[in-house]
This record gives sequence, C-alpha cells and structure tokens, in this order.
Amino acid sequence: MSALLLGGCATTHELKVDSIAKPRAADAISYEVRNKNPLVADDSLRFKEAAGFVKTALSGRGMYEAPPNTKADMIVDVDYGVGPPKVKQEMVSEPVYVTVPGQVRMERIQVGTDSQGRPVYQTVTVQDPPSTQFAGFREYMVTVTVYEKYLKLSARENKEATEGRPVQEIWTVDVTSEGESRDVRKHLPILVAASIDYVGKDSQGQKTIRLKDNASDIAFVKKGM
Repeated sequence: MSALLLGGCATTHELKVDSIAKPRAADAISYEVRNKNPLVADDSLRFKEAAGFVKTALSGRGMYEAPPNTKADMIVDVDYGVGPPKVKQEMVSEPVYVTVPGQVRMERIQVGTDSQGRPVYQTVTVQDPPSTQFAGFREYMVTVTVYEKYLKLSARENKEATEGRPVQEIWTVDVTSEGESRDVRKHLPILVAASIDYVGKDSQGQKTIRLKDNASDIAFVKKGM
C-alpha cells in the first residue's frame, strides 16, 4: 500500500518515480506550463492549484516561469489524475496478546486474636492479578480496492514541429502512488514533491521512494511561491 500509518509517527507514502532526460537538459530553465489533463479545464481552480504546485517544484530546481511576451525555453505539460479501481490481495500483520493468570503464592495473614489478645496467623493461598503479554504476530490475507494516483511532467522544446521532425522532449518525470484513497487532489502535493529530485535527470529506471507527511519537500510545495 502507498500509505503506511506508523504508530505515533507521520504517515509514510510510498511512490514510484521514473524519469528521463536528454543531454544538456539543464540548459533549459525558463518554461511555460500547459494543461494535458482533458478532464480538467485550463482555467479551472483545480488546474491553477496543480500548476502552482508544479511551478514551486520547478523553482526548487532553479527554473522559472517565462515572463509575459517572452519566449520560454520549454513547454512543461502537466497531466495528473487517478486510475480505475484495482482489486488486490494484501498481507496484514497484527499483534496478538494473551492474558496470563497471576502467580499463585502462599501468604501468612492475621485472621484474628486469641483470648489474650495475641494475633493469630494463618497461611492462605493468594493469586496475583492477571497480566497481558505480547505473544507475536498474526498474519492473514485481505482483499482491498486500490487506486493509482499519477502525475506526469513532460518538458519539450518551445518551437513548432516541422514536417518529419517532431518537437523533441527535453525531460519527463512520471510519479505514481497506489493506495485505497482515490483523492488525487489530496495526494497531488505529495506526487509533485516526489518529482523534485528527478526533474531534468535520468533515474535509470523506476525508483521507489518514501515520503513522510512532514517531509520538507511536501511543505515546500504546499507553501507555494
């Protein structure tokens, strides 16, 4: 699962990141953000929020949005969303506790006095209160429905395609997170934060990373520019 709740700690999110970059990708530093999600309008608050997260992340890589009437080095296409539900089997482990009877012991107690006022004692059997002890873990399979939240950032040269020569991509970053929640808006800052270290870089294949809710990169993305 993508989110693991650790007792007394922040939630840890597991994400998959895959990125590629052309040589000299770092030379392109100014950009224009465009929407590639057909389900979200370009002028919607949802996309403006997503674009704000992405711009903040890109600023962390030394990039900046091209000013008006200035040609940007690249176009950064932003696509994000949630995939269809998937049913999967997961192993669940939970602690097992057992009640242990208290220790039985003999104790000498006063049960009265004799005719001369002297204490009379008797040995009796007593038992201490029961205690609860950890006995190990119990593992079992459960069926859960999960959703894949995704973010794709794709930077391409800011020029028109010519016949036979498509516009070249400069770099791409794909981030996914799988879990029972389908709230992509809630997870978007986490997805964007996971992309920061891979913008303009080649990950050499898919990487698995983990981010806690209180990670500095997530706070940076949420704070905005």
